[in-house]
Amino acid sequence: MEQYAIKGGNPLVGEVEIGGAKNAALAILAASVMTDETVLIENMPDVRDTNVLLQAMESIGVIIERVDRHTVKINGAHINGLVIDGDYIKRIRAGYYLLGALLGKYKKAEVAFPGGCNIGSRPIDQHIKGFKALGANVDIAHGLIKAEAEHLRGGHIYMDVVTVGATMNVMMAAVMAEGQTIIENAAKEPHVVDLANFLNSMGANIRGAGTDVIRIKGVQKLHGTEYTIIPDQIEAGTFMFAAAVTRGDVTVKNVIPKHLESISAKLIEIGCEVEESDDAVRVVASKRLNHTQVKTLPYPGFPTDMQPQIAVALGLSSGTSIVTESIFENRFKYVDELTRMGASIKVESNTAIIDGVDRYTGASITAPDLRAGAALVIAGLAAEGITTIDEIRYIERGYEDFPQKLRTLGAQIEVVDTEKDLQKFKLRVG
Repeated sequence: MEQYAIKGGNPLVGEVEIGGAKNAALAILAASVMTDETVLIENMPDVRDTNVLLQAMESIGVIIERVDRHTVKINGAHINGLVIDGDYIKRIRAGYYLLGALLGKYKKAEVAFPGGCNIGSRPIDQHIKGFKALGANVDIAHGLIKAEAEHLRGGHIYMDVVTVGATMNVMMAAVMAEGQTIIENAAKEPHVVDLANFLNSMGANIRGAGTDVIRIKGVQKLHGTEYTIIPDQIEAGTFMFAAAVTRGDVTVKNVIPKHLESISAKLIEIGCEVEESDDAVRVVASKRLNHTQVKTLPYPGFPTDMQPQIAVALGLSSGTSIVTESIFENRFKYVDELTRMGASIKVESNTAIIDGVDRYTGASITAPDLRAGAALVIAGLAAEGITTIDEIRYIERGYEDFPQKLRTLGAQIEVVDTEKDLQKFKLRVG
């Protein structure tokens, strides 16, 4: 089974290019089937989640043409089925975006109940509430979510909690509903704005994305477009914290610094230098980091997807830090793995109390989910000795060419498949 082998101790230095945002790409790919005309999407990340979604779309007759690794042409004119139930689609969470897209276009869809990382309860009740407010009947049976409507009519929807997935899914269903839809307490994340911009480029009429009230006037049909996906805020943040943890100097290129403000602010607070330019951010860590407190919140607060990465950094900081997770209740599964590396962390309910230690040491550990897996890689890069990480398929769900990008910054990391490969790696890195 493939694993990462890492020899820690090298500061990361250099420049790294950030790819397209996975969380934006998944919704945009699904929404591209809402027109019968061809859609060209650029800056698409080549990661496991996007590839699984494209496979699911092909299974119902969507024509997919890979122009190059990060560019795809999509035509949804010849969709021949509205049931998406392959084993592969159950492995990712974003399959549910096809529900909103197909419901909007055909007034009917069935999609397998979503999977993805087990980071806690991720109910889809707000998706269902939104679809019902537009006039759809929603039923869950035999592991499928089925939504159907004779007519979709605009509605007024107040989200009980701020939820990115439901905001985007209901937005897709509403763009071709009759009349006006208002979504209140909407998520404000950059990928919500990106999906709205994409749909508007196809002829939708969406206003207010990026605020907590989104207004949508239904249109009869959408047309083809060419669109470039925004850079990935979480990939960028992961490399920014990799610089901090390894006491490095990394310039993260092809980013929107505005999207990274909550991350940059915490890095400055714990003692890093952060320099912003138009489309790049440089992080320099020249001394031991300071302790702080952080609470995950919906955008523009500190992202839940960056919580494991900041915890790894705070584990090596001076003093005691407190990390409060307010989005998902099962997001501290990496703590046991980090403790094997010498971290001193106590979890009580949704709070981690972190006493900084002088160093991590290499260990054999397992990635419990996507973001925690990436955070453990960063810990391995800072640790003394060799670290091996199993279950790297989680990390590959959302990070393109992760080991290669780290190697360009001076990291000693390789994918190994056998004990023999691992021994070769150990000999090579001394």
